[in-house]
Amino acid sequence: MSSDTSYTTEEIAKLLKISKLTVYDLIKKGELPSYRVGKQIRVDASALDVYKHRAQGTGASGQGAAQQAIMSPSSTIPYTPPPSIASERSLVITGHDISLDMLSKHMEKQLPGYRPLRAFVGSMDSLISMYKGESDIVSTHLLDGDTGTYNLPYIRKLLVGKPVIVVHLLARSAGFYVKEGNPKQVQTWADLSQPGLRIVNREQGSGARVLLDEQLRLHQISAQQLKGYRDEEHSHLAIAGKIASGEADVGVGIEQAASIVGGVEFVPLIQERYDLVMLKRPDNLRWIEAVVQILQSDAYQSELRSIRGYDLRESGRILLDM
Repeated sequence: MSSDTSYTTEEIAKLLKISKLTVYDLIKKGELPSYRVGKQIRVDASALDVYKHRAQGTGASGQGAAQQAIMSPSSTIPYTPPPSIASERSLVITGHDISLDMLSKHMEKQLPGYRPLRAFVGSMDSLISMYKGESDIVSTHLLDGDTGTYNLPYIRKLLVGKPVIVVHLLARSAGFYVKEGNPKQVQTWADLSQPGLRIVNREQGSGARVLLDEQLRLHQISAQQLKGYRDEEHSHLAIAGKIASGEADVGVGIEQAASIVGGVEFVPLIQERYDLVMLKRPDNLRWIEAVVQILQSDAYQSELRSIRGYDLRESGRILLDM
C-alpha cells in the first residue's frame, strides 16, 4: 500500500468486514491510530497494515498493544500518529440528529484533550453498543407503548448493572410523512389499516421503527398487512424522499425532514423525547459534567432554536443518575 493512502471509517469497516461502531471502538482504544481532516476521521494505510499484522500474528490487542512501538510489516519506519492526536481521548457519540453535530462542535471547543467521533446509529443499536463498551454518549428516542414513556424502560433493561446518567436533550414532533395534500387522508395510527396503503419503513432498532411497531401493536394492526413494511431506509430524509417521489404513501419520521423535502406534508402524532445516555465511571465524570453544562448553556440552546420542531424547555435536565 502507498504510504500516502488513507481511509475513512466507512472504508475501514468495509475492508475489515466489521461495523463502523467497531472501527470507532478500535480508534477509541488506541488500537487503530487516526487523525482528523476537517470533519472526517481518517486512518493511514500504514496504520491499517500494522493493526492487521498485530491481529493476525501477535495476538496483542487493547491499550497495551497500542502503547507498544508500532512497526509496519513492510517497513522499518515506526508509524507515529501526530502528537495532537496521540494525546487525545476519543468519545464516540451515536445518533442521527443535527443537534448531536452541534454538540460535538461545542465539545471540541470546551473539552481540550477529547476528540468527539460521530457514529450514525439507531437508538436500539446505540444502547447495545454502549453495553459492549463501543460508545460513550448515545442518543435514544424509544417509546414504550405500555407505559407511554420514552427511553428509561429500555435503558434499565439493556444497561442493567451499568452506572449511567441520562440527560434530556430535546423533545420533537414525530408523525407521518405524506404526499402534499394528503391524498390518502392518513391522519391517525388507525388509518394505517386501510387497504392498499404503501408504507416505507425505517431500519430495525431505530426509534422511528420502534414507534411504528409499538403503535401497530397497540392498534392491533398486523405488520404483514402493510404493503412495503419491509422496505427500509436509514434516515428521515430518505423516508421523506420516497414519499415525495411517489414510491410510498406514508412513512414515519420527525417534522424537520418534512420541512426540507419538497412535496411532502407532515402529520404530527406524538411528541417524542430525545435523551442522551452516558456511562458514569470515575474517569468519565469530567467530560460528563462538561456535556451537561453545554446542554444547559444559552449558546448551545440558541443554536438549536434556529431549527424547526425542537422543544428545549427541559434540555439539560438529568432524568436518571444511577
